[in-house]
Amino acid sequence: MGKLNPKQVENLSEPGTYEDGEGLRLAVKQSGRKSWVLRYQIGGRRREMGIGSYPEVSLREARLIAAGHRKQLANGIDPMAVRDAQREAEREAQRLKEAQQVAFQTLAIAYHAAHSSMWSEKWRKGWLRKLELYAFPSIGKRPVCEIETEHVLRVLQPIWGSKTRTADELRGQIEQILDAAKARRLRKGDNPARWRGHLDNLLSRAEKKKARKREHFAAMKWQDVPVLMATLSAHDSRAAVAARLMIFTGARAQMIRLASWNEFDLVAGVWSLPAGRMKMRQAFEIPLATPVVEMLSELPCAEGSPFLFSGQGKTGAIHANAIRNLLHGLGHDDITRHGFRSSFRDWANERTHYPREVCELALAHDERDQTEAAYSRSDFMEKRRALMTEWAQFLVTSPAANVIHGEFKRA
Repeated sequence: MGKLNPKQVENLSEPGTYEDGEGLRLAVKQSGRKSWVLRYQIGGRRREMGIGSYPEVSLREARLIAAGHRKQLANGIDPMAVRDAQREAEREAQRLKEAQQVAFQTLAIAYHAAHSSMWSEKWRKGWLRKLELYAFPSIGKRPVCEIETEHVLRVLQPIWGSKTRTADELRGQIEQILDAAKARRLRKGDNPARWRGHLDNLLSRAEKKKARKREHFAAMKWQDVPVLMATLSAHDSRAAVAARLMIFTGARAQMIRLASWNEFDLVAGVWSLPAGRMKMRQAFEIPLATPVVEMLSELPCAEGSPFLFSGQGKTGAIHANAIRNLLHGLGHDDITRHGFRSSFRDWANERTHYPREVCELALAHDERDQTEAAYSRSDFMEKRRALMTEWAQFLVTSPAANVIHGEFKRA
């Protein structure tokens, strides 16, 4: 028999704790709120478990609940652990219910809105356009938690042979969106749009290689690049410095355009790019040769701008076509900005003996397969530093370059 009765429970108003017996008690707060608490001990630990508020839970109901928990304790079961597990199961069920309501198209548009401010205008429009043309009609309304390999193949296979590069870019976009879904806990398991070790076994690798070969950028012969560098160094403009940084580092034009001062450690000679700024969404470090450090040390910071190369547009960075316009103005409308990466790669092939993986990683191309990457996690930083130092030396010590740069000093 308990110590409390229904009338007492109803009339109690003085703040405090009132025992009913066998660990059950009524707690009355200063505010007048009343709640039931079960005190018990298990595994040498004393615990207190709330079992409801009064009057929602009556005295009789509180005693029945407490009796049920005491039976669990008699069997060595912690009732609070059981309750927590039940609550987690309910939360997980709610997450699954929400996941069933989030369609691929909805998440894709949200991803675009969250990330596209850092992309070029051309890529921003094309990114969404590819999804609208090829993915949304097939999987746009499908919940992200339900998308499997068969659905991804249904999107890619019709254009894999005829528009392989577009299809591969689309595959990467689907992979990014499904990764975001997993990060939001809207899906579980492996990403069905992953290439290595998955779709590369189901789609033609040969077609992908052919598509890459078809996409070639007009490039300057590596022998002629030092002359251009000397010309650029004579130009007093941020576009010219941006062009030189692009050639010195082998970076992509968009990496250069949005380069911010907080990414650079000029003392250590390292440019650290976060994952969100990289094409493959993996953080990357670029070693800076001495001439690059000296050039950037002399570059004034634009007041109020985080960018090395500030501009007047919406992003606050230099215009997307500033480097291209400069090159065209110098009479080089036959080459592309991206082509300088090919110039560097051709020079590395013909003038150095560095391993292929070092030369490729200098351009942020990691072509190691999953097994290699698991055992060889090196970013070859010191070897890449030596390679980029030799490249800088070549650029500034040719006869034409010497007119401007003078004698090159090794780092």
